[in-house]
Amino acid sequence: MNKELFIEELKKIDINITDYQLEQLENYYNLLIEENKKYNLTSITNKEDVYLKHFYDSLTILKIIKLNNQALCDIGTGAGFPGIVLKIMYPNLKVTLIDSTLKKCNFLNIVIEKLKLKEIEVINKRAEIYSKNVREKYDIVTSRAVAPLKHLLEYSIPLVKVNGYYIAMKGNIKEELIGINNYEKKLNIKEIDRIEFNLPIENSYRTLIKYKKTSPTNLIYPRKYNEIKKKNL
Repeated sequence: MNKELFIEELKKIDINITDYQLEQLENYYNLLIEENKKYNLTSITNKEDVYLKHFYDSLTILKIIKLNNQALCDIGTGAGFPGIVLKIMYPNLKVTLIDSTLKKCNFLNIVIEKLKLKEIEVINKRAEIYSKNVREKYDIVTSRAVAPLKHLLEYSIPLVKVNGYYIAMKGNIKEELIGINNYEKKLNIKEIDRIEFNLPIENSYRTLIKYKKTSPTNLIYPRKYNEIKKKNL
């Protein structure tokens, strides 16, 4: 995806990118490639692929929710997708980036410093440990292709405010939805929207699911990682 097509595709989801934001994304890309030489941040390094599979893909969340001045948490952000991209495009978001890998967190802090981003923090912790202690803080929690949906719900929902939203950004999710109703019941959430689409150019399949939190999460959740992995709710 070249920049011209990137700009045109963003317009289709009601995003009008500024020259300054394009410059920030370009600087972000350069930092990603430079730091990727030292340690593995992403296997996708071709510029047009990064703009499609990282930058544009991150922004498809706008198909299912509007962003404006919310507190947003990105679970398992990796090299900053979607969290850094969303912060660049919506600077009034208050963003928390969670990742368990120290090297990736160090990279994120480099990006934040170089791009002079404000009201954004990086937390180097496992998601289930962070959400055990930080309860109902965020308007929106999201994650992009990090783990099975059941695991992500248990990690993420404790962080979401009552009447806030969790947005799952996934590929083909059919098998992951088996038994999900029990998770919705026990975590006090309700699926309120689902959008399926294909990325431009390569036609990769994508699914966005929007859950609304209807009441506080029981303090027993999230369970320890081994329990989450071995036993369904």
